Amino acid sequence: MLVLFLCNLFLVPAAASKNKVKGSQGQFPLTQNVTVVEGGTAILTCRVDQNDNTSLQWSNPAQQTLYFDDKKALRDNRIELVRASWHELSISVSDVSLSDEGQYTCSLFTMPVKTSKAYLTVLGVPEKPQISGFSSPVMEGDLMQLTCKTSGSKPAADIRWFKNDKEIKDVKYLKEEDANRKTFTVSSTLDFRVDRSDDGVAVICRVDHESLNATPQVAMQVLEIHYTPSVKIIPSTPFPQEGQPLILTCESKGKPLPEPVLWTKDGGELPDPDRMVVSGRELNILFLNKTDNGTYRCEATNTIGQSSAEYVLIVHDVPNTLLPTTIIPSLTTATVTTTVAITTCPTTSATTSNIRDPNALAGQTGPDHALIGGIVAVVVFVTLCSIFLLGRYLARHKGTYLTNEAKGAEDAPDADTAIINAEGSQVNAEEKKEYFI
Repeated sequence: MLVLFLCNLFLVPAAASKNKVKGSQGQFPLTQNVTVVEGGTAILTCRVDQNDNTSLQWSNPAQQTLYFDDKKALRDNRIELVRASWHELSISVSDVSLSDEGQYTCSLFTMPVKTSKAYLTVLGVPEKPQISGFSSPVMEGDLMQLTCKTSGSKPAADIRWFKNDKEIKDVKYLKEEDANRKTFTVSSTLDFRVDRSDDGVAVICRVDHESLNATPQVAMQVLEIHYTPSVKIIPSTPFPQEGQPLILTCESKGKPLPEPVLWTKDGGELPDPDRMVVSGRELNILFLNKTDNGTYRCEATNTIGQSSAEYVLIVHDVPNTLLPTTIIPSLTTATVTTTVAITTCPTTSATTSNIRDPNALAGQTGPDHALIGGIVAVVVFVTLCSIFLLGRYLARHKGTYLTNEAKGAEDAPDADTAIINAEGSQVNAEEKKEYFI
């Protein structure tokens, strides 16, 4: 092809050559750099804005001609013509490999020949990452070291770690060049101490690279952590009462799953197996009584260890809930009876103690009316008794006073003599005194 081109060049008339030279002074080929993922297809395009039928040519980094105008020069089935005209020459390279990377040249055959360079960058796709270093199971408290590795990336890929969807920053990163001296193997190491909260957690290694088109490659490792049981006792009611049933549930968690739990009371066996029934992890006490008070213990065991929990049972009395209409009259009667005992009036007390509110109906509550009625009855009764006693007291002391006034005049024959004896007698002056009680 190159020979044919040279022959055609020398056969062109002189006048035509002068026109090409004169018209080609403002011509220049235009190209763009291309980036393609390994295994993809690269499109190389060369354009000329002003061209007076001057030929265009593409050549590879080894300076081998790929296409001269619309004529294919290199036998490579991966290279195809996309478009050929006086203003554009576009070719495609399919199934691109890392060896295709380099600088391609577009030439415009003017006098002198003008060229433009286009660099083809081939991205090496990282392989799917692999996580190593996990051996199942892992005991709680052990130090775990996981390594994530990927090869074939160009440029070197980036590795990130996640646990519970939260990124872990404190990791080690290592980059090594592959044997082809074009791609890289990248590895990252994650160190952490495991606990029971890590059981079932997915640890993710994510590889980010520009060749992945914003879809990162991931590797996942689900952790299996073995740990001793954790035990908790849950009562069916927070206020156990005498005569009621009670269920104590022993909630135990562990890896491996704990064996059937063991129930004890005050350090020994359950005292009443007929009323205290164990079903799985539950202790069912059918009817509570005061003898059930004590400390109940639940033990759970697996291959890693043993744990226990305790529950102190206090059985409460059943509250005596009586209707207000029954309580209030009893209080009124008790108050009246006490008053009667002090004032020694049993007849009135018997009448008063039988007083009830006539407006009260059976089955209805009327605490306010009953209380007021009882208070009024007591006040009236105490008032009557007080008046009676005061009257008797005054009557008795009035008679005594009149008798003391007449003392000394009892033996007088007439009124004048009585007056003289009562007023003039100095002998009995000390005896004639008034007493007020």
